[in-house]
Amino acid sequence: MSEFTHFNEQGRAGMVDVSQKEQTLRIATAEGVVRLNAETYEKVKNGKMKKGDVLAVAQVAGIMAAKRCSDLIPMCHPIALTGVDISFSLDDGTHEITVTGTTKCKGETGVEMEALTAVSAAALTIYDMCKAVQRDIVIDQIRLMEKSGGKSGHFVRQE
Repeated sequence: MSEFTHFNEQGRAGMVDVSQKEQTLRIATAEGVVRLNAETYEKVKNGKMKKGDVLAVAQVAGIMAAKRCSDLIPMCHPIALTGVDISFSLDDGTHEITVTGTTKCKGETGVEMEALTAVSAAALTIYDMCKAVQRDIVIDQIRLMEKSGGKSGHFVRQE
């Protein structure tokens, strides 16, 4: 991973040609954290937000965003996702919601951007649905946790 791949011979941005790459099962998992205050956290946890079930809506938003990733990220290939899963882990002590997104495909290029986009959209949806109650919500630590498949092999974040 020593050189950038999204440049053509003229040094201009371009989409990488993946037509010669082998199709493999590719899986990526990303994660992000949404930090809330105690009042907002309890409303989300107990389904008391006026806009509705925050986590259900955020889950759908994450799935929809993964499917539209190539429409948002200019050099991202449109890929046929075979699976998208969004899950949430609530921490009562810190009032944090950890958003986890896992994406899968069988193809020539990976699904890291789809997983990261899914987590980002889910976290932004939590913000959107809670902003009337709390404006200083923090979205933090959106990052790739694990990736498998393809030529670059298996990656697991070491923290």
